[in-house]
Amino acid sequence: MLTGKHILLIIAGGIAAYKSLDLIRRLKERGASVRCVLTAGGAQFVTPLSVAALSEDKVYQDLFSLTDESEMGHIRLSREADLLVVAPATADLLAKMAAGLADDLATTVLLATDKPVLVAPAMNVEMWGHVATQRNIARLHADGVRSVGPAAGDLACGETGSGRMSEPLDIVAAIEQHLAGSGVLAGRRALVTSGPTHEPIDPVRYLANRSSGKQGHAIAAALARLGADTVLVSGPTELAAPQGVTTVPVESAREMLAACQQALPVDVAVCAAAVADWRVDTAAGQKLKKNGKGKPPALALVENPDILASLSARNNDRPALVVGFAAETETVIEHATAKRQRKGCDWIVANDVSAASGVMGGDDNTVHLISDGGVEDWPRMSKQAVAETLAERIARHFAAEPGAPA
Repeated sequence: MLTGKHILLIIAGGIAAYKSLDLIRRLKERGASVRCVLTAGGAQFVTPLSVAALSEDKVYQDLFSLTDESEMGHIRLSREADLLVVAPATADLLAKMAAGLADDLATTVLLATDKPVLVAPAMNVEMWGHVATQRNIARLHADGVRSVGPAAGDLACGETGSGRMSEPLDIVAAIEQHLAGSGVLAGRRALVTSGPTHEPIDPVRYLANRSSGKQGHAIAAALARLGADTVLVSGPTELAAPQGVTTVPVESAREMLAACQQALPVDVAVCAAAVADWRVDTAAGQKLKKNGKGKPPALALVENPDILASLSARNNDRPALVVGFAAETETVIEHATAKRQRKGCDWIVANDVSAASGVMGGDDNTVHLISDGGVEDWPRMSKQAVAETLAERIARHFAAEPGAPA
């Protein structure tokens, strides 16, 4: 499956670096060419000679090698590969990647690349669970970096828990999945809505909800990585626009509907935005003031347009697949199933957003995919993993269409 593929393997300084030698061998067995960058820390655990012997290529270590840099070696290394793999990815290297630092050959290559990146984290259980590391991995996921592992088990430090680098064959499987998936949605056009909407009350106040936009942004990025020409219509969030995605910022539900209509036609629409159900009938032109009598102003609310139902009901340019989200706080599957029938969409992704779930604004999600085929219960996973799983599910749906390429 990897014949003709070029992998740039970055080996960082961790005890798990010994697994990278087996990873090189497994990749070569499958027909991939492997070129390696060995950090100063990595060279404390595996030798350049071992890496060179297994990869059958020169090992790159020094950013300031005159021979290499006369040819802009770090640029060439970053662009000639089909995929960059960091294994092991230490806490230090992940932090540098998240911050955009470039103080050695490995980090410079990672910052200069225009190719996809896969990391295999490996570190102590407390280091992996630390808020800083989780913040860094979340930032990298939002930037489009994919990850495999870490696994749980006995660690080299004598402790037990998450932090073990995934086994070489698991990393190979992730590489094969990524490279096989690259372009499977090429020629398809996708529309994703994300975030909250802000419905103005007056020039300084608005109605909104607690949506962070993390799930919608992750879905847009995942579809783009599978080759889809992706438009993301996003309400106000603090998230950066995903790479490779056309992002259209909006404020209100009406603006979001107009932007969605403008993006048509598309093959798939994923409505992940938490659109406000109501808006103030007539927003005040000036800031509303207290009247000194303790009586608040009367706000007449009207229903906002239903974007999911509108897209589902279109005639000539209805997306071939319309996917909605149902954020519920009780009887999740029952309410979501009724919503799917009511809205006329093809799939509904249902999740529990009650306060105890931690989903709103959090990094994890537990969802159920509801379709004509029934209910698929997915395990709790990161929102990034939910996005990847949904994107791959969408790709399989189109691959199964009559006349689709084998």
